Amino acid sequence: MSVLQRRSSRPPSRFRSGLVLLGPAFVAAIAYVDPGNVASNVSAGAQFGYLLVWVIVAANVMAGLVQFLSAKLGIVTGMTLPEVVREKSSRTVRLAYWGQAEVVAMATDLAEIVGGAIALYLLFDLPLLIGGLITGAVSMILLMVQDRRGQRPFEFVILGLLGVIAVGFLASVVVEPPSFTEAAAGLIPRFDGAESVLIAAAMLGATIMPHAVYLHSGLARDRHGHPEAGPVRQRLLRITRIDVGLAMLLAGAVNMSMLLLAASTLGGREGVDSIEGAHAAVGDTLGPVVALLFAVGLLASGLASTSVGAYAGAMIMDGLLRKRIPILVRRLVTLVPALAILAAGVDPSRALVVSQVVLSFGIPFALIPLVRFTSDRILMGGDVNHRITAYAAWLIAGIVVALNIALIYLTVA
Repeated sequence: MSVLQRRSSRPPSRFRSGLVLLGPAFVAAIAYVDPGNVASNVSAGAQFGYLLVWVIVAANVMAGLVQFLSAKLGIVTGMTLPEVVREKSSRTVRLAYWGQAEVVAMATDLAEIVGGAIALYLLFDLPLLIGGLITGAVSMILLMVQDRRGQRPFEFVILGLLGVIAVGFLASVVVEPPSFTEAAAGLIPRFDGAESVLIAAAMLGATIMPHAVYLHSGLARDRHGHPEAGPVRQRLLRITRIDVGLAMLLAGAVNMSMLLLAASTLGGREGVDSIEGAHAAVGDTLGPVVALLFAVGLLASGLASTSVGAYAGAMIMDGLLRKRIPILVRRLVTLVPALAILAAGVDPSRALVVSQVVLSFGIPFALIPLVRFTSDRILMGGDVNHRITAYAAWLIAGIVVALNIALIYLTVA
């Protein structure tokens, strides 16, 4: 039995207040406001104005359902999604599945380390490689908090950083309100050429992130345990719905503020196709204070998301391979490729957007098993997905796969 399984085997001893039970979804929601989101949302707003507002709304609605299903799987089965995949598949399939999950984890860390490095460059003029090393070191400290002090203190730290992220990006909308008429027009689904599809796929990959799907099943299981069917489990599932709803509402507001900021202040300006250029333009348009908050929010995003991503990577490895490795080794597995990208001098903002596209390709590998398992009555019992929920979840999976096929065609053609 793994450490994660032993930790999760203790059911809640009594009904606790709903407020105390909130938290796992907010940790998972860090994945939805990471530097990849900043790059893809700012690119969307700067290049296409309000055109892709609908993508953020749709992606957050879809993500809310996905995250609830992940949390429900952990609470009802007492296993994480990777553990269920391991139990239901052969050794060859498990190894192949783990291989693609590691590639996704590397793409995730690339976005987060590069984002933290850009933020430190904006704030302190540090070279990107040094900024990447600092971001990786701080994430290691945060992971040590989780490893030594448990999940709850880790949650408090991540929630604090999430608050900084929210203030950093929502401030721009308060200072310079966007055109709500044009934003409302952006709710009509449409594209404008292959580049808009590429950006939309990046936005989707930055919102419904594979490692968050894997992680939430473990976060919910570790916090709430594996109660038997009955009133306790039903209350936990109700609280989980609220937890997910509030977390996605906050993440959606932050993501929307990024796009609205770019659409209202960066459209038509030169050199705003990078985070550095967007930061400079924000400073020119809205003033140095808003630009500072933008950079601080980006830094908090990089620090929090890379820690959560590494935590997810450890959970995936433990679940699929039943192997737990030291934190330092686990951290280095995905940190080294990100640092190599920085050292090679690759355009960091473009690397961020491309990393989100890679994540988009990894979504079906997390989403399809999740929908299948939570729709399995033998596995889930009375908490199996309602027929309407199952149809909606399969529709989401189909949309993601279709968008990726279109992306491949438009990119290669």
